[in-house]
Amino acid sequence: MDRYEGSLVRIAMMYVGDRVVAEEVAQETWLAVLKGIDRFEGRSSLKTWLFRILTNRAKTRAERERRQLPLSALLGDEEPEVALDRFLPPDHPERPLGWAAPPRAWPEERLLSHETTEALRRAIAELPPAQQAVIGLRDVEGFAPEEVADALGITPGNERVLLHRARSHVRAALEEYLEP
Repeated sequence: MDRYEGSLVRIAMMYVGDRVVAEEVAQETWLAVLKGIDRFEGRSSLKTWLFRILTNRAKTRAERERRQLPLSALLGDEEPEVALDRFLPPDHPERPLGWAAPPRAWPEERLLSHETTEALRRAIAELPPAQQAVIGLRDVEGFAPEEVADALGITPGNERVLLHRARSHVRAALEEYLEP
């Protein structure tokens, strides 16, 4: 419990958005593990099984907590992962290089600041729950791609797409924050 409690709460927060509710979800997860440990077949690691239980419970709890969807979700409006104006048009002579405005190097001292960490957390909090979960497990908790897919019950391809979209959003938010 000591090893995983913090991670469980952090991942649950990505779904439910409230620390108290996330702690309740983590407690419910531990109870489910205790009740179902005899059904653990060892086809995945105990860690993957634990986080799969957590994500299922967190998703269910989030649905209860959030009965409303934003209009953009109903309309299917999605922004491109990277703004299209960052790339050269198809007929441009330098098109093989691709970038019209390549990513800039960020000053390391600003990246390591507390304010930048908070900007990063805000950017992750703005993500849809599935993207939050994937980037949280991969980049914050250090899970392997297959562990993330197993824990969330998604395909490896879906895991890659969600991670790409999440990283793109976070990168754009950090670019905006770090612009001089």
